[in-house]
Amino acid sequence: MPGPLLEVRDLKTQFSTPEGVVKAVDGVSFELHAGETLGIVGESGCGKSVTALSIMRLVPRPGRIVGGQVLFEGRDLAKLSNAQMQEIRGESIAMIFQDPMTSLNPVFRVGWQVSEPLLLHRSMPQAKALQGGTIMLGRVGIPSPETRARDFPHHFSGGMRQRAMIAMGLTTTPPVLIADEPTTALDVTIQAQILDLLRNANREFGTATILITHNLGVVAGMCERVMVMYAGRIVESGLTTDVFAHPKHPYTWSLLRSIPRLDAERHEPLKPIEGMPPDLIAPPPGCAFHPRCPFKVERCSRDVPALNRVGDQLAACWVTQSGVELKDA
Repeated sequence: MPGPLLEVRDLKTQFSTPEGVVKAVDGVSFELHAGETLGIVGESGCGKSVTALSIMRLVPRPGRIVGGQVLFEGRDLAKLSNAQMQEIRGESIAMIFQDPMTSLNPVFRVGWQVSEPLLLHRSMPQAKALQGGTIMLGRVGIPSPETRARDFPHHFSGGMRQRAMIAMGLTTTPPVLIADEPTTALDVTIQAQILDLLRNANREFGTATILITHNLGVVAGMCERVMVMYAGRIVESGLTTDVFAHPKHPYTWSLLRSIPRLDAERHEPLKPIEGMPPDLIAPPPGCAFHPRCPFKVERCSRDVPALNRVGDQLAACWVTQSGVELKDA
């Protein structure tokens, strides 16, 4: 198997606040291979989006990367100059941001914004770049792309803005595409269309995709592999089918029990996760999930578990690493 296209090693990103240091990403490591789709899931505030912004070197102040490596084709992006990183963004790694309503510049026409990567990275004449952007608008399902390319973002619906964002990301056919909550605030029909566009990009261009979402159903239908994050750390990772069928971390197990499932017993009640996510300025000692965990043992409140192999997955859990199976009492 060829080596990874993107490799993140022990990534740490922190935010300095008057109350203390927020460890938003705390030692995250993973690989992304060419052509695959990797899902990153977890509750709001677990570090999913900050991980993506760290890869792109777009962490807003007062945040900063304080440790780790982000290797793309062997180059450590964390050590590149701003000018070198500017060449990577859009050309080699593109990102679809979370909110299509605010991600497009309201004072520039949509066609110009979609074609801008061709102007910056391919040095195309403006007319040819605009033609390429217009073609891509059509390929992502924008009707009458020649006409709509001359419109401003406020003329587009939410779903059309998201399509335009995807078109912008795919214009240069980058090897890596990061999609941060690409279906947020869209109705279910438009969500399905947006996910189809991402599948087509994967098939047509061979794009490796990182899909960040809190929707486990989206991951089940889109991703070969999945990483589950909690309190800035990866707590479980593996093939999506394995993780969803046989979770090895109590947090993943609890997440799956809190959503409707087609394979659940009839009338089986949904069970929410008790408690609240931890304060990342002063996280609890030991495993960050232990105050909410129904399987915790004494060691969980004392020592931080490493991410180790448990069955077919990787899991950071003292309980399952000792051979205990997660199931209802």
